[in-house]
Amino acid sequence: MTSKSTVLQNLPADLDRDRLPKHVAVIMDGNGRWAKRQGLPRIMGHRRGVYALKDLLRCCKDWGIPALTAYAFSTENWKRPLEEVDFLMTLFEGVLRQELREMVQENVRINFMGNLADLPRSLQVEIERSMAETQHNASIQFTVATNYGGRQEILQACRAIATQVQEGVLQPDEIDEALFSRHLYTAKVGDPDLLIRTSGEMRLSNFLLWQLAYAELYITETLWPDFDRAEFHRALCAYQQRDRRFGKV
Repeated sequence: MTSKSTVLQNLPADLDRDRLPKHVAVIMDGNGRWAKRQGLPRIMGHRRGVYALKDLLRCCKDWGIPALTAYAFSTENWKRPLEEVDFLMTLFEGVLRQELREMVQENVRINFMGNLADLPRSLQVEIERSMAETQHNASIQFTVATNYGGRQEILQACRAIATQVQEGVLQPDEIDEALFSRHLYTAKVGDPDLLIRTSGEMRLSNFLLWQLAYAELYITETLWPDFDRAEFHRALCAYQQRDRRFGKV
């Protein structure tokens, strides 16, 4: 991870490096609308969105933000047209195959969260390979939520804890927030400090429902393919103006 003594690459002068979020989550919304405005098929918006995500990942790494989590495909996204879903699965697989070497070189640790067993087997293979080959990297934790649903994650955690209680391994009065959090996909990376949602939509869309309890929310009208470093800079400036009291006065 980037330490305070490290010179952060191109960090804007108006940002306080000591008050940067440690974990940024992003709902990448607006790919289809972006493509429509350009007179292009929806799938081209998704392709362009990959470049925006790659740039954001590099920006987080350059500016010393140690964790980025991106909402790539929700459990509800299976309801989209079959052609679009098939394209997204192929796109995910191709990007992993093409970008893995660079991610290794840039010391990025890749993680995937969600019900990965329902994904195409060839994509599962690339996911497993990317996580295995980057597991010791430490410059930034990059988590991709794929076939992910927040309610499903909470139910999964409840079932796991209930099983431990039933087996006598755990007592009900031992269950607290810390224990529950350890049963979530984000156990090793922690809760996001900042959630960014593009395209102006004002909802969480079943994303990190437990983890976002105290996150600062930043909503922008910008469509995801147009979300660049200048937009991210604005989001961080807004974040640093917030007074994060966590319920205290």
